[in-house]
Amino acid sequence: MSDDKAKNVLFLCTGNSARSILAEAILNRDGGGRFRAFSAGSHPRGEVHPYALDLLERLNFQTHDLRSKDWSEFAEPGAPVMDFVFTVCDRAAAESCPLWPGQPMTAHWGVPDPAAADGTEAEKRFAFADTFRMLNSRLSIFLNLPIASLDALSLQRQLDRIGTSVPAEEA
Repeated sequence: MSDDKAKNVLFLCTGNSARSILAEAILNRDGGGRFRAFSAGSHPRGEVHPYALDLLERLNFQTHDLRSKDWSEFAEPGAPVMDFVFTVCDRAAAESCPLWPGQPMTAHWGVPDPAAADGTEAEKRFAFADTFRMLNSRLSIFLNLPIASLDALSLQRQLDRIGTSVPAEEA
């Protein structure tokens, strides 16, 4: 993984309306051109959750290109070849994924689904902010990995560890 071209990263979730969308936005902004992030779902809702869009816009993220889409788009001929594929929900991790061209490295980084949160509007919005915080923490660790100097086995171990990491505030 030592070449200088941007690495393609796909975030998978079932509905592709919140978690995977948040991860896509974070990595596209914070990746500094080293990564191109995409997201998709096994059963996409067809729209991005309005609380996800609102949160991202309040944090000055670009949202105009974000859309809910089926993961089959990324298994079709002509689709970008992925270097990494991360599941961010337990349901998608348990499903049979398409075969991804290029044999990307994979890991499961499950986080709670903010779209499933109950309670007041404030509690629901807090769930989105909390999920954003968890994903942002994991992606910060990912962005700081010395990817070019790690062999495949060491990199895979690091990717798996990120999925089990607990942010310092929760430890």
